[in-house]
Amino acid sequence: MLNLHKDHKNLVLLSLIVFVVLSIGVAIIPAYQMQEYEPIPGQLDLTISEKKGLHVYISEGCVACHTQQVRNIEMDAVWGDRPSMASDYYYSKQRMDVWRQSPSLLGSERTGPDLTDIGTRQPSDQWHLLHLYNPRLVVEASIMPSYSWLFRVTDTSYIKEDDVTLPRGITKMEGSDVLVANEEALDLVAYLKSLQQFSMEDAVPPEFIPALPKDIGINETGTNSESSAGASLYQNNCAACHQSTGRGVKGAFPPLAGSLIVNDKNPETLIKIILLGYDARKEYGVMQSFADQLTDEEIKAIADHERSNWGNNAPKVPIETITRLRDSISQVQ
Repeated sequence: MLNLHKDHKNLVLLSLIVFVVLSIGVAIIPAYQMQEYEPIPGQLDLTISEKKGLHVYISEGCVACHTQQVRNIEMDAVWGDRPSMASDYYYSKQRMDVWRQSPSLLGSERTGPDLTDIGTRQPSDQWHLLHLYNPRLVVEASIMPSYSWLFRVTDTSYIKEDDVTLPRGITKMEGSDVLVANEEALDLVAYLKSLQQFSMEDAVPPEFIPALPKDIGINETGTNSESSAGASLYQNNCAACHQSTGRGVKGAFPPLAGSLIVNDKNPETLIKIILLGYDARKEYGVMQSFADQLTDEEIKAIADHERSNWGNNAPKVPIETITRLRDSISQVQ
């Protein structure tokens, strides 16, 4: 029997054995078990730029505030279409060498939103660059620090053809100076845009554990659940660019408050923009298509919310109009 309270050598030896056993069970074995997983069909390896962006993501400490894990509970459904699986991290978790495992990106806190599917939610380069330069430009209540050192001020006479500049109206540069994104910023944006959940066409994806059922009709605040659903959908899909106030971001994303398109009695143009996206004016960022992400009912809820808030006063959108436009677009494509 070990006399641990008297024999310090046995105490140290026992502590060492426990440490080694735990290290093997908790760290070494799981690290090598990752090699047993395969990527999801269609999932692509990171490009050189995206890998550099991954290193910038780690070096700037983004993992301290952002997770990359969609848990299997219904409240996480806003961050992805399904819970995360080990295969989702196949390429980002490749070992650096025989001794070193790649840094963990799962995170443990959500001071900022989860980034598992941020490439799908925000496909615009301009949005990400503005967000890195000054997060408050696109998310008014953001507490994220500004990463202004990822940009440089340059005279327009020294601009290269492949340089990416930020809008002058946003940056308030004087004279001929412009704000140019450094290579680190462009790599980081490339990495963020690569964060997308790949579909599992040939397999049954894991499902979310459902929350307790909610009553339909009037909610606790006395507002109609239909309008509440529209506000929630708008917040999750549109507010990052157009702002929760509908005022947009000058020089980057157009306002919806007072918009002639939003207030038009004929909602077809608005519906087409939501379905197909928008890239017709150079002074504004590119808007993604929502045809594959939102149902007709969800598009109606968002459109009705936009047409009845921030001083807008337009009639509700008939669901039949959305269905007809979706069908006509599908036939053309």
